[in-house]
Amino acid sequence: MKTATAVGKDRLLYAVLAVFVLGSCIYIYEEIFAGSSSAPATPVAAVTTPVQPAKTHVTGTAAKAIGTTSAGLDPTLHMEAMLVSERVEYSGSGRNIFSANSAPPVDIPKPIAAARVIAPVVIPCPPNCPPPVVQPRPPIDLKFFGVASANGVRRALLLHNDTVYVASAGEIVLRRYRIIAVDAKSIDVEDMQNNDKQTLPLLVN
Repeated sequence: MKTATAVGKDRLLYAVLAVFVLGSCIYIYEEIFAGSSSAPATPVAAVTTPVQPAKTHVTGTAAKAIGTTSAGLDPTLHMEAMLVSERVEYSGSGRNIFSANSAPPVDIPKPIAAARVIAPVVIPCPPNCPPPVVQPRPPIDLKFFGVASANGVRRALLLHNDTVYVASAGEIVLRRYRIIAVDAKSIDVEDMQNNDKQTLPLLVN
């Protein structure tokens, strides 16, 4: 059997626990339910900026200034202001920016001289330098051995290896040698590949 002192201590402990639980419930209620119903925020006055009318070149009457605050705005549709915008005339060049063919032709001047002039590099020759080497001209591989006349036109008889060619002035032999002139004892031949002219004498047996 518990004594009276022990029973009193148990009751005191139960009372303390009951007070703690009750306080916790009150705190949770205020945080969850009472916090959501906070006082409404103080309304902030709207700041309006005066609207400056745009400066446009209009030939009609000037537009009227409207109110600069929400209280001064007039929701009525004013036809006079719309008519002012209809009187604006376009004074452009008439070019269609969406078409490449509407651009006017442009005359581009031709350059008078080259933009960059490259001077040839001249290397000076030291004293006692050897003369430049001149490559010998390749001989014309034709032999002139006679002349044949027909209708007053001289034709040269030419031999290349074992083939005989008959050609007059202006004709081309072997797709390379052009006959310039035909005389009785010599002919003038141009090597078109090397741009070289030579005189072939008549071969005498």
